[in-house]
Amino acid sequence: MTATAEFEPVIGLEIHVQLSTKTKMFCGCALSFGEPSNTLTCPTCLGLPGTLPRANAKAIHFGLMIGLALGSELAPRSIFHRKNYFYPDLPKGYQISQYDEPLCRGGQLGDVRIHRVHLEEDAAKLVHAGSSGRIHGSDASVVDFNRGGTPLAEIVTEPDVRSAAQAREWLTLLRTTLRQLGVSDVNMEEGSLRCDANISIRPVGSTALGTKTELKNMNSFRYLERGVNAEIARQETLLRSGGHVVQETLHFDPQTERITSLRSKEEAHDYRYFPEPDLVPVSTSDEMLAAARAAMPELPAAREERLQSLGISAASARQLAWRTELGDYFEAALAAGNPPVGAPIQPLANWVCNDLVRRVGEEDPNASQVTPAALAKLVGLVSEKALTVSNARLVLDRLVADGGDPAAIVEALGLGAMGGGDDVLDPLVDAALAANADAAEKIRSGNMKAIGAIIGHVMRETKGRADGAEVTRIVRHKLGL
Repeated sequence: MTATAEFEPVIGLEIHVQLSTKTKMFCGCALSFGEPSNTLTCPTCLGLPGTLPRANAKAIHFGLMIGLALGSELAPRSIFHRKNYFYPDLPKGYQISQYDEPLCRGGQLGDVRIHRVHLEEDAAKLVHAGSSGRIHGSDASVVDFNRGGTPLAEIVTEPDVRSAAQAREWLTLLRTTLRQLGVSDVNMEEGSLRCDANISIRPVGSTALGTKTELKNMNSFRYLERGVNAEIARQETLLRSGGHVVQETLHFDPQTERITSLRSKEEAHDYRYFPEPDLVPVSTSDEMLAAARAAMPELPAAREERLQSLGISAASARQLAWRTELGDYFEAALAAGNPPVGAPIQPLANWVCNDLVRRVGEEDPNASQVTPAALAKLVGLVSEKALTVSNARLVLDRLVADGGDPAAIVEALGLGAMGGGDDVLDPLVDAALAANADAAEKIRSGNMKAIGAIIGHVMRETKGRADGAEVTRIVRHKLGL
């Protein structure tokens, strides 16, 4: 449920991105997922007395790349702060983060403005065992410190999002952008990309912001959309009943659709920020900027614009640019097809974005049995009218199942298109007109919709091999149209 016409949501997002460095943010411990608990630790990331942190240069490099991709202002000098709070998964009693002098400020991605991008370390992980799971033979909660100290980039947006669907769409674009940059694997299932949403609602037309709540750690697009919609609905119900929204941090349970309170929402002063005394400021040199710029690939927004310049529709260009693997597949098929200069490439985009996607779903098409060259050849057969669209889809089904060469499949199954040049179609059209005299009369009277009955008759007789456009031409000629 979304807000009605009387209210509008105002949503800002905070995205935590685990950076693909080899080691942690402030120590030399290796990063890995799924290792045995508490095996990737050292005195520094465990917060033992007498240890000194040292900033990960690769993480700073990745942070600069993110800032460039988002069009942010890159700070010539930024500093790390201690963010103080006490929780079992934080061994030092504070998190090293950035506060009023972050690495990046401002910027925009799509229709959402960026407030800031800063670097920080991740907390450890609490593992809870209840009645359905037991640790060491008893109910317990334990801490796995492997994740503690993992380098994160936190991307904070302005409150520009106005619906759960927009939040999901924008996060999809951000994930594609980060994946293209190569700064993170953005694997939401493993926690490499986590999203918090700050949500408030206000009367339509108002410019004042309502009281916001924060939904924490949503790690899938569907989870994000459902959680935001549920919180919008909850706040609406509160306001309509005369209640008021309390600023707090919330948890959305996707299984029960319930929203529960975790704690009151902290303000900056609650964390008692102060500069980290054990780390020097980060000075962004010209060499660092040059290295970040040199590492920048083509980003989704630029790819979308380039594909449109080739003559591809806006919708197809967006789909190909926002799904990196799909765009890579399309461009490989385009190169394999080697179309003449000026030849339309929208048909190939249609086959990739529609017919192929319907068959492989969210899977990477490059991992399917259908090679880009095979799909290009199949689309070429259709463009040359050597194969009808309906039979081409049958060939695609066979390619998805077994792979192979489209022309060989067409030959083996006898699916080649029938033209009209050898008079093969003429007698079949005559028979169709005779069998559908009413439809023929309607066509003569100007009702061209009735031609479907004639074409259908011919298609049945030819097992789909007849070219529909050629059948239409012959019908019009025989009826004097």
